[in-house]
Amino acid sequence: MSSSQIENRNFLSPVGFKFTLTRCPKSAFFSNQANIPELNLGTTYQPSYTRQIPEPGTNITFGDFRLRFLVDEDMSNYMEIQNWIRGLGFPEDLEEIYKLQFDKNIEVENKLDRIENIYSDGTLMIMSSNNRVNCQVKFQNMFPFTLSTILFDATDNDVQYVTAEVGFKYMMYNLVDAKGSPLFPIQRRTSD
Repeated sequence: MSSSQIENRNFLSPVGFKFTLTRCPKSAFFSNQANIPELNLGTTYQPSYTRQIPEPGTNITFGDFRLRFLVDEDMSNYMEIQNWIRGLGFPEDLEEIYKLQFDKNIEVENKLDRIENIYSDGTLMIMSSNNRVNCQVKFQNMFPFTLSTILFDATDNDVQYVTAEVGFKYMMYNLVDAKGSPLFPIQRRTSD
């Protein structure tokens, strides 16, 4: 039985997050904006005499994960993402995909992952008001599909450091607590 009273009266802070990405640690380290993607449940319609009645569907679509990060002076974090995308799309020759798949600088958990070095898992850690991990969003099999332009502008009076934004597709994400347990476990019905 759950309580109807709110136990934690602290509000969620938009600056309290940290993102880690196994394949691109430099880009994740300089991240300054991220999102929990939207969920969309498809709907179906039941015909009726007067109108179509909406019913919940069965397919969920996940929105894109977007990460904005500060670009370092050597552009190494920007090039991490660009090389990943270029390797996936091999715009010049097939050698680019092979370089991507067998890159020795990329950490993988086992040798089988080395063969298809095109995906990466990521974790968005959401911090509490005490700056401790409160919950996490675990992404599975992420890959970048878009990388923003870098704009240089000599007319700016104040120095605004360059940022870039990358969009990721992924297989699934789950919300878990700081220890990795599901935040909202599904309650299974028990037969009487």
